[in-house]
Amino acid sequence: MTDINPKVSLVGAGPGSEDLITIRGLRVLQTADVILYDALVSEEMLAQVDVAIPKIYVGKRCNRHSFTQDDINMLIVENAYTYGHVVRLKGGDPFVFGRAYEEIEYVESFGIPVDVVPGISSALAVPASQGIPMTKRNTSSSFWVMTATKRDGSFSEDLKYASQSSTTMVILMGVRKLIEIVQEVNKYRGSWTPIALIQSGTMKGESCTISTLYDIHNKLAGIDVSKPGIIVIGEVVTEHPSFFEEEVQRVLHSAL
Repeated sequence: MTDINPKVSLVGAGPGSEDLITIRGLRVLQTADVILYDALVSEEMLAQVDVAIPKIYVGKRCNRHSFTQDDINMLIVENAYTYGHVVRLKGGDPFVFGRAYEEIEYVESFGIPVDVVPGISSALAVPASQGIPMTKRNTSSSFWVMTATKRDGSFSEDLKYASQSSTTMVILMGVRKLIEIVQEVNKYRGSWTPIALIQSGTMKGESCTISTLYDIHNKLAGIDVSKPGIIVIGEVVTEHPSFFEEEVQRVLHSAL
């Protein structure tokens, strides 16, 4: 029996579509002895790897049975000793709300080396795929990427501080609290501030809901809150091809 040489690679899978992983990420993925992947990794991406390579789902989703972070940490180490090269495949970029450092710290405490392959963050790529820029001259000179809530369910202070500025707001993991988020932002920004909600970004079935803080509640019937999504708030949303078409419809509806 050959000696097992445990090592771990944290690979960013990108925003969703299987062809948006980096070249380096794909190369490392195809050298894996075992793959631990999360909920945002597509089957099409996994299909690019030899079927004989074990692929273990360790996803975490709201209101569903899922692995804790401690479970995942232990599974990475156990599989490294069992198989050798573990590729921990994480959606987007491992260091953007991916809890990558926790995994690195735990794995390295066993003396197992860890490499990181950055990925394309969904926070940037998904709005871009819809034609929404993060910055635009004379409109927005910065963007702020944040999660909607803290561990205890309360709003992050960042949501308040970003709302008080003119920055582009990109909110992850906030679909279930969309209306509460809108109400909070609306305390500091005008009711006609543009907002976009993008779900299944860069993948089949991608959807984009365009509206304003004032009118978004009228779009709720068409939004599946069980699916993750990215919320973009700010004037840059007007760059979306359908924004002004939606605006005309709102004006006509209000005149009836």
